[in-house]
Amino acid sequence: MSAEQTVRSFLEHLARAETEDAVALLDPDVEWRNTAMPAFRGERVHQMIRDMARRGVGFDVEWHHVAATGDADGSESGTVLTDRTDVIAYSGWETSFRVRGTFTVTDGRITLWDDSFSWLELLGSGLVGLGKVLTSR
Repeated sequence: MSAEQTVRSFLEHLARAETEDAVALLDPDVEWRNTAMPAFRGERVHQMIRDMARRGVGFDVEWHHVAATGDADGSESGTVLTDRTDVIAYSGWETSFRVRGTFTVTDGRITLWDDSFSWLELLGSGLVGLGKVLTSR
């Protein structure tokens, strides 16, 4: 599987709540970075993904653009840049926000997952989602 296919599969497994399939695509020492938050590493990342699924947190991804290095020769290693919208849902509430992700894939596993997004957009969308929940009751 190419580096791009690895990243697409990872996020699509998350979207289908196929947690163990998603975790299997992460390197044991993966590093997960998010805008203005501390980095998480290794088993902690795996636990966070499993915990989201256990708590019923939903995830979906809308792809806009993907660029990858290493794919021309079918390599299982490379860098993948994603421009996407992530959708997170929980118990009737939903937020969606634009994300630019950088993934490093080595030997078919994600070793770096670095997402950048606007906290303002995330919070604004979250408030709209909360408003929808409150007005639907």
